[in-house]
Amino acid sequence: MRVSKSLILITLSALVISFAEAYDPSPLQDFCVAIDDLKNGVFVNGKFCKDPKQAKAEDFFFSGLNQAGSTNNKVRSNVTTVNVDQIPGLNTMGISLVRIDYAPYGQNPPHTHPRATEILVLIEGTLYVGFVSSNQDNNRLFAKVLYPGDVFVFPIGMIHFQVNIGKTPAVAFAGLSSQNAGVITIADTVFGSTPPINPDILAQAFQLDVNIVEDLEAKFRN
Repeated sequence: MRVSKSLILITLSALVISFAEAYDPSPLQDFCVAIDDLKNGVFVNGKFCKDPKQAKAEDFFFSGLNQAGSTNNKVRSNVTTVNVDQIPGLNTMGISLVRIDYAPYGQNPPHTHPRATEILVLIEGTLYVGFVSSNQDNNRLFAKVLYPGDVFVFPIGMIHFQVNIGKTPAVAFAGLSSQNAGVITIADTVFGSTPPINPDILAQAFQLDVNIVEDLEAKFRN
């Protein structure tokens, strides 16, 4: 699936403007391009920074978000991430970006970003999206059906999801208020940990038969 360059440009511009207030600490220099060479860098905010005089345009560039990611997997979706690992110049900037492709009835399953708020704009298709508030707010579900051009925000740390409820592929772009937001996929984390959590603990926590928990752990270990 191809998305027009002008539409991508408008989308990215809106996302950048929306993150004028970033979650990551504000940088104290123009930029801090990340490098892996420990001998020639200064450690700042999780990465080593190269000498600013050696920075080049490629340090701030990524190409390929016009290409759809493969949705041939168990959840029928694909997240193409553009964070500090793809664009070293994002280091200390407090922002990153993803493209999400959904096959018909595919989903980005319940997950959370421990270090970022997310703002998502739907480009093509129809999505059902939502997040659940914390225990302190009685775990309320905030959900909407999105159509092209619609925008939805997922607050930092909240468990959230997106599901393609249409018969055609869907495409969304999302901005995150961190150079490296992190992802915790709930099912993978709970049932696929290494080593596995004791099934008796999960059986009591989820009010399930222990045999069901053992079956879930076997599936997610694979």
